[in-house]
Amino acid sequence: MEFTWDYFYLATFFVVAMITGLLIPKILLIAFRRKLFDETNPRKIHKGAVPRLGGIAFFPAIQFSILLLFGVSQRFMPGFLQQLMSSSFTQLCFVTTAAIVLYLVGIADDLIGVKYQAKFAAQLLAALFVITGGIRIDNLYGLLGIYQLPFSASILLTILLIMFITNAVNLIDGIDGLASGLSAIACAVYGCIFYNAGLHVYGLLSFSTLGALLPFFYYNVFGNPSHYSKIFMGDTGALFIGLILSVLSLRICQIGDTGEAMSMAVAAYAPLLIPCFDVVRICLRRMRAHRNPFLPDKDHIHHKLLALGMGQRTVMVAIVMASLVFILINCWLSTVININLLLAVDISVWIGVNVILSRYFRKRARQ
Repeated sequence: MEFTWDYFYLATFFVVAMITGLLIPKILLIAFRRKLFDETNPRKIHKGAVPRLGGIAFFPAIQFSILLLFGVSQRFMPGFLQQLMSSSFTQLCFVTTAAIVLYLVGIADDLIGVKYQAKFAAQLLAALFVITGGIRIDNLYGLLGIYQLPFSASILLTILLIMFITNAVNLIDGIDGLASGLSAIACAVYGCIFYNAGLHVYGLLSFSTLGALLPFFYYNVFGNPSHYSKIFMGDTGALFIGLILSVLSLRICQIGDTGEAMSMAVAAYAPLLIPCFDVVRICLRRMRAHRNPFLPDKDHIHHKLLALGMGQRTVMVAIVMASLVFILINCWLSTVININLLLAVDISVWIGVNVILSRYFRKRARQ
């Protein structure tokens, strides 16, 4: 029987899922014994003692599975690893160093707290590692009439995008299953794109990240604090996943457009539209109110839906399904309309939804 890439994808996915599923109960045990809980406050929604160290399981599980895959393939199929020893493998080395930086900063933040200035500095360092590995956006494919970017503009925009996406994922992590659900869909979409493009290093990274997210999603959404089975991903997980998604989206942009299929730029950022649009709206609103745009509050899209009386799980499912619809419609429309018109449509829909919600709240407040 011929051993194809499908088996490697499946093996990596299941190994990561198994390891993450084994690690999370151990993390829960340690967290409850050492009383390492996410403290409740008026801004937070959860009740009871819930650890926020679930993200600690992500990086070692993914790294173990990918290294195991490389080792086994080299041991039993000597020619296989040569297919990966390319620029993709070099890029993966730099992505790993960037991930280690944010992983360690995330652990420190979850255990003792880290100021946002220090987190930004760590994100900047991680972005520079990624760029050094050769991953950067150098073409906007006609967005705002811009195509090829000068080198300096490419570097600056790449840094901004990595930091922006990383923080967007971190900030959308406000209710059970939301950040992990949105990220899981993005990883599945990215993995399929890389598989079809033959970029298997990134396909494996996408599906291994998906494998880490699904067991966490189960404990995060269906876990019960009174049974010591509920956990949050914390900054460790959010920063790590945000970095991985930013890298995957940038790498998809580097594939380029053929002119016959969907736009790769649209495919790269359609899965990230909801968290990215939400963080832009939040920052603009805070600055207009003369507040620090980097300090947390309860004005995110999921907070608005919760204020309507919807339950946490209903809100999570609604936003995740909306993201899936966004992805499908954007990828389809990218084949028939200009990318600038498509962006205008996306922004208009997002503004329209938020205007409707705001008017509803004002109307209800007058009653």
